Amino acid sequence: MHELQRGAEVPDALTPYLAVDRSTPKHECWVTGHMVAGLDGTAAIGGRVGSLSTPPDQELFRRMRQIADIVLVGAETVRREGYGPGRLSEEAQTARRRLGQSPVPPVAVVSRSLEFDWDATVFTGATASARTHILTCEAADPTRRAEAEKHARVIVAGRERVEPAAALRALADLGHRVVLCEGGPRWLGELVAADRLDELCLSVSPLMGGDPLPISVTPPGAPLAGFELRGVMAEDDTLFLRYERQER
Repeated sequence: MHELQRGAEVPDALTPYLAVDRSTPKHECWVTGHMVAGLDGTAAIGGRVGSLSTPPDQELFRRMRQIADIVLVGAETVRREGYGPGRLSEEAQTARRRLGQSPVPPVAVVSRSLEFDWDATVFTGATASARTHILTCEAADPTRRAEAEKHARVIVAGRERVEPAAALRALADLGHRVVLCEGGPRWLGELVAADRLDELCLSVSPLMGGDPLPISVTPPGAPLAGFELRGVMAEDDTLFLRYERQER
C-alpha cells in the first residue's frame, strides 16, 4: 500500500489527458467514459449531474471534449441535462484542425424511442461539420425515424435495441477513432458489459446524499470488468481519477 500525497502543481489539468496514447483500442475504436460521482457513489442530485459537479470538474468536463472525435451520450441524459453542441476554445479548435479533426466533435445520442424536442440546441445549434448523430435500432418507430432524419444523422445499430458493439463499429466506420462517453449510467453499463470501455475518467465530488444511482448500471448477468489506476489529480476537494481497462 502507498500513501498518496499532493505533488507538484499541474499547470494545465487537460495536459495529462491529452498525452494519453489512444491509438490502440481493444476493439474498433477507443472509448473513454467521463463521469462524476459523490463520495457515496451517487451519480446525480435530483435527477441531474449539474448539482453534483464542482467548478474544477465543470471546467475539465467542458475541455475534455478536445480529446474526442465524437461525444456519445444517452437520450435521457440529453433531455435532463439540456445538452447542446460542444464548445471549445479557439486554441483547442486550432489544435484539433492540426490533427485533421473537426473544430468541435459532434454529439451522438443513443435512442430507441426517438422522442426528442427537435428545437433543442443539441440539434438546432450543431454546425454542418459537427452535425448531431442519433444512434437507434431497426425497431424504432418509422414515423419518428423519418422526422429524426430531418434534424440529425441517423444511424441504425441493432435490431430491438441499440447494441453497443454495432454502434461503435458504425462510428468507427465514419472515422471516429476516439469516442467520449458522457453517460448516462445505463448506457455506460451497456458499454462495460460489451467490453467496450477502454478508459474511465472519474471525478469524485466531496458531496454525499444524492440520488441512489451509481455511475454505471450494468445489465443483469454481466461479468465484472477490471481496470488499472493510471492517474490521480486533485483540485481543492475534488479528486480526478483515470483508469484503463486491464489487459488480459
